[in-house]
Amino acid sequence: MRRITRIATVGIASAALALSATACGGKKSSDTSSSSSSSSSSSSSAKSIAIAYDIGGRGDQSFNDAAYAGLQKAEKELGVKGSEAEPTEGEGEADKVQRLTELARKGNNPVIGVGFSYAPAIKKVAPKFPNTTFGIIDDTSVTGPNIANLVFNEEQGSYLAGVAAAKASKTGTVGFIGGVEVPLIKKFEAGFTQGVKDTNPNAKVLSQYLTQPPNFDGFSKPDLGKAAAQGQLDAGADVIYAAAGLAGSGAIEATAGKGKWAIGVDSDQYNQAGLSKYKDHILTSVTKDVSDAVFNEIKSVQDGKPATGEIRYGLDKDGVGLADSNPEYKKMTDLTAAVEKAKADIIAKKITVKTAP
Repeated sequence: MRRITRIATVGIASAALALSATACGGKKSSDTSSSSSSSSSSSSSAKSIAIAYDIGGRGDQSFNDAAYAGLQKAEKELGVKGSEAEPTEGEGEADKVQRLTELARKGNNPVIGVGFSYAPAIKKVAPKFPNTTFGIIDDTSVTGPNIANLVFNEEQGSYLAGVAAAKASKTGTVGFIGGVEVPLIKKFEAGFTQGVKDTNPNAKVLSQYLTQPPNFDGFSKPDLGKAAAQGQLDAGADVIYAAAGLAGSGAIEATAGKGKWAIGVDSDQYNQAGLSKYKDHILTSVTKDVSDAVFNEIKSVQDGKPATGEIRYGLDKDGVGLADSNPEYKKMTDLTAAVEKAKADIIAKKITVKTAP
């Protein structure tokens, strides 16, 4: 039986639920109530763990949902009790500090922040709870004896996407859409562009970011992704790769609507239920094994040997990769052969992938 308690920071629960419903196309009202009842019936002896979601929250069909899958796996295989905490629209650092503090005070261990935006909060909260392990995904800027930095070589997976895009394109023009122009997303852009150009030097790559920090709407608003994709399609792009969280679903919608190829990100978006109507046009997805990273961190704590410091996942460990769920992708033998060769060359260090454009 799934035992997950969804919580929000004290005083902002209503806002969290409102964002969750908006961002995810409306969650069923039974979600929260059923979670509460399952929490009350959970065994008090079960060890508790928690994850705090990034912008967009659970239901983004991408980054946050991958973390949730790791939590589900831990509940099933390790017998732990999970709690989830949602972000709120326009929240500041103080909200994140309060959220993580509450999760730690409740005895959850580990407490995992999903996304680099949790770095300042973890820097403040972790020293106050030295016996609690804090995990943070996609950040190495904050360190400590009880902090685990779960990071990925996104540029490597994105390079493979660039190879695939260059091979699949008939117009010679492809697009990249980044949610917010931050160093992490620039890694996606750098790898993708390099993969495209190494495969077809004459190809044109259209790049666009949806918002600039401190405005992080580019990770949470599908309409922004949809509009950006429509602009790139109008400019001749016939393959579009979006690294934009929930906003990426809008890019996929627009691309599929024109009968062109979309490339997903973080999760295998071909298999995401919320994107099923567009799946025939999702050529592939750049995957990050966020699920296993979350599960492995939880397991290390439950085993009494908490993993801390930088824990990196790259192509060599299948921590990033390119999904092949779409049967049409598998039929493109020239494309798949090029992708496999590129993967082997990156692992063998014959290709060094850039981390900045």
